Amino acid sequence: MRILLLTQYFPPEIGAAQQRLSDLAKRLCSFGHQITVLTSLPNYPTGRIFDGYRGRIFLEEYRDGIRILRTWAYASPSRSFLRRLLNYFSFAFLATWFGIWRAGKQDIVVVESPPLFLGIAGLILSRLRGAPMMLNVSDLWPESAVAMGILRNRTIIRAATALENYLYRNSYAITGQSQGIVRTIKARVPGTPVELITNGVDTDRFVLSARKRDEIRSKFGFGERCVVGYTGLHGLAQDLDTVLEAARQLAQLNPEILFVFFGDGPEKGRLQASAKERDLKNVRFFPPQPADSMPAILSALDIAVVPLKNLRLFRGVLPAKLFECMAAKLPIVLAVDGEARQLLERANGGIYVQVGNPTGLADAIRTLSDDPSLRCEFGENGSRYVFAHYDRTEIARRFANLLPKLNEPVLSKTNTGRSYEVNPG
Repeated sequence: MRILLLTQYFPPEIGAAQQRLSDLAKRLCSFGHQITVLTSLPNYPTGRIFDGYRGRIFLEEYRDGIRILRTWAYASPSRSFLRRLLNYFSFAFLATWFGIWRAGKQDIVVVESPPLFLGIAGLILSRLRGAPMMLNVSDLWPESAVAMGILRNRTIIRAATALENYLYRNSYAITGQSQGIVRTIKARVPGTPVELITNGVDTDRFVLSARKRDEIRSKFGFGERCVVGYTGLHGLAQDLDTVLEAARQLAQLNPEILFVFFGDGPEKGRLQASAKERDLKNVRFFPPQPADSMPAILSALDIAVVPLKNLRLFRGVLPAKLFECMAAKLPIVLAVDGEARQLLERANGGIYVQVGNPTGLADAIRTLSDDPSLRCEFGENGSRYVFAHYDRTEIARRFANLLPKLNEPVLSKTNTGRSYEVNPG
């Protein structure tokens, strides 16, 4: 099939969504599908268009058999809500125009949300190309923005919620990355098929990474210390202040425990300033690393910490870093309740601590630091579990089996008078 994947984020940008979508596109290509990715000139998370892409409005390139169409979008290092909206709207507008001009004939349009506004572009391209739209929801928006306090204007919230419902109703099918997302969408649009397609791991990338442990530890100066690592976005949702407080509590009790942070994001500067102000000599920050090097970096850690803020919405999320840390045989200290906690407990891959509790976090880290055999047991358990249940090849196959063929009627959209057809598998 000819598949148009519409996403604002894609490599060479680094991040969970970028890695997941790139991996999915490659695997769909390997299954024989023709993939066109319509995305922006890379600028995340710095808010500056990457070197080698500046001065362009439109760009077409090919990587790993994937055709990639890139368009300019307004980019700014400022994280103000208005500037983020300008970023989203500028890309959605230009992606629509460039998609009409260059995307060509397609059999299905797959749209990654958020940003939610991209669904408008997807719907326009879907109707112009006569190709049904599948919406992949990795985060409920505007719910998440409201829960985080980023979005407070009631008029904007109502408008965004109305747009969200409209896009759900006009999708051929919807995929969600967690049971919580799937349940929420099913309750709101019972007439649209909604399927669970979780994140996962590329098992091949982690099999060989452990061999580089000593090399990586030497490169970053870890020495013989017990290294507790956080990898990923340094944002509002991640509750990294709690991790810093746990580091402060352990600084005197066990100074041989080292906390390392890999990544970037809007909160990184403030967190670095906070660590410096508290004189936390057991904390180090490192810049984002290439995606290909992350399995080896994870293998060089001793403990992984996966936190989120104490919001009800986050009970229905599965952080991407949880899968990768488990695949790297790291024992997990998890401060996320709900689905993530259930997964960790099924795998017996680590210790859950109450969300937002730095003392509980410090106690769990100290327990694992003092017991190498327990760390090994949790790490082996977690690795076996995600390899068995969250292999990206199988996840991509499940996704591919949802794709429609236009000669088998299955579903009628009574609210729009349109009908779409799918291949039942």
